[in-house]
Amino acid sequence: MNMRRVKAVTKKEFIQIWRDPRSLALGIAIPAILVILFGYALSLDIDHVPMVVWNQDGSKASVDFLLGFKNSKYFSINAYYDNEHDIERDINYGRAMIGMVIPKDFSHYLNSRTKAPVQVILDGSDSNTATIALSYVNSVVYTYNVSVLKKLLQRSGAPPINTLDFRPRIWFNQDFESKNFIVPGLIAIIMMIIAALLTSLTVAREWERGTMEQLISTPVRPAELIIGKFLPYFAIGLFDLALAVLMGRFVFMVPLRGNIFLLFILSSIFLTGALALGIYISIVARNQLMASQMALLISFLPTFLLSGFTYEIFNMPKVVQAITYLVPARYFIVILRGIYLKGVGIADLWGESLCLLLFTYITTGAAIKKFKKKIV
Repeated sequence: MNMRRVKAVTKKEFIQIWRDPRSLALGIAIPAILVILFGYALSLDIDHVPMVVWNQDGSKASVDFLLGFKNSKYFSINAYYDNEHDIERDINYGRAMIGMVIPKDFSHYLNSRTKAPVQVILDGSDSNTATIALSYVNSVVYTYNVSVLKKLLQRSGAPPINTLDFRPRIWFNQDFESKNFIVPGLIAIIMMIIAALLTSLTVAREWERGTMEQLISTPVRPAELIIGKFLPYFAIGLFDLALAVLMGRFVFMVPLRGNIFLLFILSSIFLTGALALGIYISIVARNQLMASQMALLISFLPTFLLSGFTYEIFNMPKVVQAITYLVPARYFIVILRGIYLKGVGIADLWGESLCLLLFTYITTGAAIKKFKKKIV
């Protein structure tokens, strides 16, 4: 390995990147845009569920019942109607997800100590959101039932009823904020997309511009050429990583509880493998359009869909779960969330780290072996 030749190729690649504003924009501006878009737009929190009400009773009891929804951050009562047609219209047009109908004998049922019926019409088009919204409704109803029961016992002078003292304790994300879950995983998405997409164009660009023949005629060895092309994009990848970490901490206030040096070391391993994968794609494709399409198919789609970033792996079919073991981002996301949210160290992440090392070894070796200094 001649470091002078590696340095020369690296310098050439830096000059080429600097002269191509599109590559700079792709490598620096797009990660910042992705962090902002995903951090703000992609939210798994279900707050302010739009709701409309038809209160036929109008009594103090029904108003007290509705206060549980009005005072909750999970619901937003947009309108009060006096007919079912308006409720149906708002749900059909998507202006409301929940329609609630309180019967006119609501308070009479409560005073007679019988169950008071309340109709809840729920838009089930989005099944996941509807399920969460329904659980919120059940929580408010349960709280109201408990309060009514306490009032009845106080009036009757009966002794209090012994009930379960439920004391939940939430670890790692006490406020259930989805940004704390999304932003660490987003780092893996950005690094895989940018690394594979940028380097997938390097060798293919040389073939298209006719400059590869000049490189082949030089004494530069395949490994030196690959490493020389790798180093500039590795520096850009580390800059993107630092940018994502800083934005996550100071823009989205995501806590970083673990060791930041361990985060950068393990991220560098993943980044090396992703860059080598991009170079391998570029060597195989020999065409920038084909290389970019292959990089998108091989890097972005599996990373986004099969890594556990947005969809839990244990909810996937068994066959798909088996396929996820071949997706390196699966292990990297576990590492990121472990360091960010749980503050764990290498003792708890050594298995995932070994998988990343194996991924890097295979992709780097494949890229070096695939490149031949000859014109086919």
